[in-house]
Amino acid sequence: MRLKGKVAVVTGSASGMGKAIAELFAREGASVIVSDVNPDGAQAVADAIQASGGTAVALRTDVADLNEINKMIDTAVNQFGTLDILVNNAGIMDNMAPVGDVEDEKWDLIFDINTKAVMRAIRKAVPIFLEKGSGVIINTASTGGFSGAHAGAAYIASKHAVIGLTKNTGFMYAQQGIRCNAIAPGATMTNISSTMKNVNEFGASRTKLTQGVIPRIGQAEEIAEVALFLASDESSFINGAVIAADGGWTAAF
Repeated sequence: MRLKGKVAVVTGSASGMGKAIAELFAREGASVIVSDVNPDGAQAVADAIQASGGTAVALRTDVADLNEINKMIDTAVNQFGTLDILVNNAGIMDNMAPVGDVEDEKWDLIFDINTKAVMRAIRKAVPIFLEKGSGVIINTASTGGFSGAHAGAAYIASKHAVIGLTKNTGFMYAQQGIRCNAIAPGATMTNISSTMKNVNEFGASRTKLTQGVIPRIGQAEEIAEVALFLASDESSFINGAVIAADGGWTAAF
C-alpha cells in the first residue's frame, strides 16, 4: 500500500495507460479521481475499482476546457479533502503531418490537449501543494518528446514542450516539497491511434524508418508501474526527470 491515504487525479483514465495507472494507484491505497472526456468509460473504471475494494470517483473532463480542469481539481479536494498526486496523462495524436502540411486548427487542438492542459492542471494544483508542503506531478510525455521521428510536427512539438514544462516545474518548486517528473513511453498498446484522422502519407512514411527497431510493444500496466514508482516515496530524490519506458527503443539512436 505505497499510496495509502493519498489522493490522486489521473486524466485520460478511461482506457489505456491512464486506466492502468488509476487501477494500480487504487490498489496501492490511493483515492482516485478517474477523469476522462469519455464519461461512460470513466465510470466503468471507477466502478471496477470500487468493486475491488478501492476508492474512486468518475468525472467527465474535457482537458481543453479551463473550467473543466479547475472543476477536476476542485472535485478531488471536495470529495477527499486534498490532492497529493496529479497525473497528466490525457493526450491525442496528430496526423503525422510534417510542418509544411500542418494546419493551424490541428496544431491548436494538439497543444490545447497535450500541452496547455498540462500547464493548467499543474497551475491549479500548485497552490494546494504549496500549502501542504508536498505534492507529486507526473506528466505523460513521449519518446517523441526528445526525438523528431516518432510522429508529426504538432505532436512532437507538444511533447517537447511537456518535457520542458516538467523540468522547469521540478526545478522551480524543488525546495518546496513538490516533485514533477515525466514518463516517456515508447510504442505502447493503447487506443491513442484512434485519435489519428486523415494520416499524412509522407509524414507516416518517414516515421517508419525508426519503427523497424522497436524491440517490442509495451503494455499499459508496465507504464503504470513507472508511474507508481514516481508517485511513491521510493522516488523521493527524483525530480525534473524524464524516464523513458520504451523497452530500449531509443537506446538504438
